[in-house]
Amino acid sequence: MPYGKFITFEGPEGSGKTTHIQLLRAFLESRGGEVVVTREPGGTRLGEAIRNLLQHDQNDSPVARTEVLLFLACRAQHVERHIRPALEAGKWVLCDRFEDSTMAYQGYARGFDLPLLDRMNRFAADGLRPDLTVLLDVSPETSRARLAARQAKPDRIERERDEFHVKVRDGFLDLAKKEPGRFAVVNAEREQERVQEDVRHVVKDRFLC
Repeated sequence: MPYGKFITFEGPEGSGKTTHIQLLRAFLESRGGEVVVTREPGGTRLGEAIRNLLQHDQNDSPVARTEVLLFLACRAQHVERHIRPALEAGKWVLCDRFEDSTMAYQGYARGFDLPLLDRMNRFAADGLRPDLTVLLDVSPETSRARLAARQAKPDRIERERDEFHVKVRDGFLDLAKKEPGRFAVVNAEREQERVQEDVRHVVKDRFLC
């Protein structure tokens, strides 16, 4: 049985990852593909418990080092129990955030050592890397406006200061420059239909020709 394809979606807050994952899922299923949609933090029962710890204020919110380790613990469980088995079964796996979010948020924005984080990412994922990473790029101004439009209570990371989110976006773009063969940067400031058209074009060009 052919090994599946692992596609991750990355981007700043409000970039439309969830929407475009679902649209791509429908497209792939229309072509007969079996698709698994998942997310980080999350993806497993343990991962969802970790997600709650990371996103919402508790009586004892995680310090920065704890935050990194919780994300990595979630990833280790996620890969072992959910992502790799789906790939081995020949399925498409579409994941909302993965290793690059750790690099952008905890590395570029929080200031942790990037080479060290890269090694920790690879350990947590047991060497698994995405076949394609779609970076949905939006400006900090657009990100802020879209979060406000949701009218939902922002989580702990969404409430970080503007400078933090500027560093996150710059981090994603720098990562994409370093690995152009894996990344596809898509301008997500445009209408949803045009963004999805670009996403489908990239996927068809890489995997369906």
